[in-house]
Amino acid sequence: MDGIIFDIDGTLWDSTDSVAASWNRAIRENTSLDLTIDADILSGLFGKTMTEIGSSLFPDYPEEERARILDICFRYENDYLKDHPGVVYDGVADTIRKLHEKYPLFIVSNCQLGYIEVTMKDAGIGPYIKDHLCFGETQVSKGETLLMLMERNALRSPVYVGDTQGDADACRYAGIPFIFAEYGFGDVPDARTRIRTFPELCRLFL
Repeated sequence: MDGIIFDIDGTLWDSTDSVAASWNRAIRENTSLDLTIDADILSGLFGKTMTEIGSSLFPDYPEEERARILDICFRYENDYLKDHPGVVYDGVADTIRKLHEKYPLFIVSNCQLGYIEVTMKDAGIGPYIKDHLCFGETQVSKGETLLMLMERNALRSPVYVGDTQGDADACRYAGIPFIFAEYGFGDVPDARTRIRTFPELCRLFL
């Protein structure tokens, strides 16, 4: 194994309450939509690409308008998270520090530009993450984004830690092992390797 790649939402932290608050404000101040988003709705959407989220939340709007509304939501979100960060899961910062001593660490997420940077700062893990890539940069599926990050870091045999079936499917596409964070938002019934808490990664790899 030559690297560990992490998902964010449902793996490193839970930002659903803060994201819901920021999106509701964005929708209220910039659209006429009668829509209220809550943490439960978001937990079912996290892990999907921004295009898929737009289709789920704004099905009656054309693709261009969905993208416009989402861009506004994401701007509000990044600003809101600076003062209202997500809840970092127990042991994340300490575990990341320990893993960093032995492996290069990375993040790949289906999020927008700027979100990974906010997460790393709030979680206190920025110095330990060698590289990161997101849908906002690549505009392609998570599997393809994984391959892009692997190529530019010359990774041959990394593993990915995530919490949804979409994460597992992305790993299958990229041809790398998947570790299921079962404390997160999703369910992956056929996951072979599972962790119930983030610090269990130390038991697996150290």
